Amino acid sequence: MTTQATPAARKMPAPLMNPEAQPWFDATAQGRLTYKQCGSCGKSHHPPRSICPHCFSDATQWKTSTGLGTVYSCSVLRRGTPVPYCIAYVTLDEGVTMLSNLVDCDFDAVRIGMRVKVRFTEADGGAKMPVFAPAEGRAP
Repeated sequence: MTTQATPAARKMPAPLMNPEAQPWFDATAQGRLTYKQCGSCGKSHHPPRSICPHCFSDATQWKTSTGLGTVYSCSVLRRGTPVPYCIAYVTLDEGVTMLSNLVDCDFDAVRIGMRVKVRFTEADGGAKMPVFAPAEGRAP
């Protein structure tokens, strides 16, 4: 059963806002995907937080991603939902992994290792949320 969804086909719930994540949402509103990187250990992390989850340093800094990544894991949900959708862990080229949705693709063709590029869609309440679509012209 081939399924494809566009970002507008499924309503995304409004995200929970907190002071640590506000700069991330400010960046997505401008069409930029950001993540945190630790100045002490050099490791990146998502979701954003002010204390590094790897070494517990507070020397974290905001970095901007190219928005390119690879599907690490995915699942297509077809039952119990009004519109089928695909959730995936995407590992960005910068090394951080985030949970998101895959859009504008044949869900039956999604594969681990598939190259993807970020897009932004509006959630309930107006917040811009990153979703990923196949990166054209790039081999897995």
